[in-house]
Amino acid sequence: MPYRRTEGVVRRLSARHDAIMAAARHLAAEGGIASVQILPVAERAGIAAGTVYRYFPAKLDLIAALTAAQSKGEIAALEGAAEAAPGALSALAAAIATFADRAAANRRLAFALMAEPVEAELESVRARFRAAIAHAFAQRIRRAIAAGHVAEQDAALAAAALLGSLIEGLIAPPAPASKDDPLALRERVQTLTLFVLRGLGIADARARGLVVQVPLPPLQP
Repeated sequence: MPYRRTEGVVRRLSARHDAIMAAARHLAAEGGIASVQILPVAERAGIAAGTVYRYFPAKLDLIAALTAAQSKGEIAALEGAAEAAPGALSALAAAIATFADRAAANRRLAFALMAEPVEAELESVRARFRAAIAHAFAQRIRRAIAAGHVAEQDAALAAAALLGSLIEGLIAPPAPASKDDPLALRERVQTLTLFVLRGLGIADARARGLVVQVPLPPLQP
């Protein structure tokens, strides 16, 4: 008869997994991707290194899981903001602004998981994160095109350029770090949001109130 895990065992395993992921995220946010190593993660999570290895046999596996979880969370946030907007164009603006806001507020983590120079095997893992975000933007661009709000264009190419602009303008050096000045950070988010909307052909985004009428969520801690 095959062994069946009890509910208590499943909860403990899940709790350990969550603790490992939280520790990896904190380390990446503090010291970049290079700081996400098995031993420091184990110490931060308060568990044995051997336990971490049972979940993630190598650093690459751990970072792959971290980027996948972060990607899922970011897409859920921007899709939630878009779905709450009243139309396809405001949904596109909401998705852009939400991603920009969260990336700027968590600049070190976003840099680690999207733009920090790393070895080739890690870059291939992180490329999936960027591709997932770009795909979500492309879907919103296509809906705005279908609704007649945006001129016909290559949505996938436009989404890639949009994401690149946000990364370069908000998180990648030489993008200025203004975490100590929330007002300056909010202004930068809105400036980049307007910039990428203009790049999509929406020249009058401010006049339409797209950035104003789509409330940006509070900056994430």
